[in-house]
Amino acid sequence: MVVKDDIATIVRQEETLVFSRFDEGTAFGLGTVLRDMGLRETLPIIVDVRFWDRPLFYAALPGSTAANFDWARRKINSVRAYQKSTYRMFLEQGAGARVFGIDHGLDPADYAIAGGAFPIRVEGVGVVGVVAVSGLPQRDDHDLVVRGLCLHLGHDERALALGPEG
Repeated sequence: MVVKDDIATIVRQEETLVFSRFDEGTAFGLGTVLRDMGLRETLPIIVDVRFWDRPLFYAALPGSTAANFDWARRKINSVRAYQKSTYRMFLEQGAGARVFGIDHGLDPADYAIAGGAFPIRVEGVGVVGVVAVSGLPQRDDHDLVVRGLCLHLGHDERALALGPEG
């Protein structure tokens, strides 16, 4: 039941955390919010905000590694393919492997469904890009992105938070 509840909450997050407009300045603001959270909480993360055709913001905090960059790249590819958050996809796939099953035809070297990548959706437009964080356990990566989006968009993070992990 907990997984079902988490999926419902993530769908609500995706429906709520929508931008009225999104451009390079918005991306910088969102990236800065996430970077500042990471610095304040001493998190070994990378933050990547992008349109599909180009990166808009990138930061690597102390303790992050090249592996974090690669995980983010693979998660970003998954959001682009399915236009929903990677943690939601992970839970929908049975909360087992952090890669798609063979029947999806997606190379694990290029696609991952570990939590931490979230679609950037614009009202009346749809998904235009992605924000990704990597460096923490996947649920924590997802939660950090949601907290940052809530802070940036002015939503109450408690109202959109996942319940306790079960």
